[in-house]
Amino acid sequence: MKKILVACAVAACFTGAQAAEDISVDVAVIGAGGAGLAAAVQATDLGAKVVVIEKMPMVGGNTIRAAGGLNAVGTALQQAKGTKDSVEVMYFDTMKGGHWKNDPALVRVLAEKSASSVEWLLALGGDLRDVGLMAGASQARTHRPTGGALVGPEVIRTLYTAAKARNIDLRTNTQATEILKDKSGKVIGLKVKGKDGTYTIKSKAVVNAAGGFGANNDVVAKYVPRLKGFATTNHPGATGDGIIMAEKAGAQLIDMTEIQTHPTVVPKVGEMITEAVRGNGAVLINKDGKRFFNELDTRDAVSAAILKQKDGVAYLFFDSDMQKSLKATNGYIKQSYCLNGASLDEIAGKMGVDAATLKATMEDWKKGKAANKDAFGRADMPRNLDQGPFYAIMVTPAVHHTMGGIKIDTKTQVYNTKGEVIPGLFAAGEITGGVHGGNRLGGNAQSDIITFGRIAGQQAYIFAKQADAAAAKK
Repeated sequence: MKKILVACAVAACFTGAQAAEDISVDVAVIGAGGAGLAAAVQATDLGAKVVVIEKMPMVGGNTIRAAGGLNAVGTALQQAKGTKDSVEVMYFDTMKGGHWKNDPALVRVLAEKSASSVEWLLALGGDLRDVGLMAGASQARTHRPTGGALVGPEVIRTLYTAAKARNIDLRTNTQATEILKDKSGKVIGLKVKGKDGTYTIKSKAVVNAAGGFGANNDVVAKYVPRLKGFATTNHPGATGDGIIMAEKAGAQLIDMTEIQTHPTVVPKVGEMITEAVRGNGAVLINKDGKRFFNELDTRDAVSAAILKQKDGVAYLFFDSDMQKSLKATNGYIKQSYCLNGASLDEIAGKMGVDAATLKATMEDWKKGKAANKDAFGRADMPRNLDQGPFYAIMVTPAVHHTMGGIKIDTKTQVYNTKGEVIPGLFAAGEITGGVHGGNRLGGNAQSDIITFGRIAGQQAYIFAKQADAAAAKK
């Protein structure tokens, strides 16, 4: 969390609002999260004049809170580990994880372009040199900073540095209020509101990367009533404004009831514990001192299993061996919510569980690991979890990702309710639907925002240049 706050502070120092004067650009980007910044950098590198508007006082969006990593197949880093992976395997894992509700064409692009997304970030100076396993994936393909540090701050640092180096016009505290179209239905810009008033951005193309609605519980509960009152892992600005604005412009919305909860969020504190903790070996223990589910199953399944336990909570349990394997845990173990004990007896006492039961549970875990056969079907059991000190963090599910949103195609073109492309309007990131289906795999959001953010920037540039060519002929 400290790294996230530092990254936010750095971003806030270098961004600000501009005077309320009409401007003209080639491409206007809504949202300065990962997808928006990726689109802006890509379009700029192709030669477009770009403006990025962000309603919050700093850049980053939900991306800066991302912990796990970026899924990619076929990178040199993955191959160096000797992992037997392929585009087809990533495609299958993603479709299966999404309960086959995903748009197959979008998932195909996600898998095929994932390696180039990592290579692009590396070329921009990013650090994604550690490769690990996350829940729902059959192979280790999650790229993250060296040592398993949090991925979101690194992605935003990389993209924001690239945007500043290119002198991209980035306006914080500035909210899009309307997508403008001409009489033919073609997008021609935005109405925006900044600190100094309302003005118009005339543009030849618009990329909507405003994010999802996970922080707006009224909207969440409207689509999924059982989630009313749930906490969220989302940043305060994830209220769905961009989706509502797109819908008013005629955009078609899909999969809006597909809302994911993250299974390991600290109750009342709201901090999400990265899935990489389970990926590196941690287990879930209920208040009876027992394991109860495959920790590496999909997020929806693990969330449902936790909610069935006493008080709807569980403990994320790990040892010092696992803790040393993942830099992301360095911050967790310093927090008051993280219990620690030199022995199983001591940690059991702090957890309030029967020590004998906990010892039996961990002995069963070791026996399963030795036999390479887990009682709950977990395929990867990398550690014995028998090296003190031991750690335990109480967790419960919270609203995490909204899989539904604007309907797009593989070029990120936005479709209207009649199934027609809205000329000049593109979308990428959590604001879109179709990529993740009924459940998102950890690590696929970062892959989504970079892959489709870049495509949106490219396609917006192409559309803008075609508009210039058409105008020159008149």
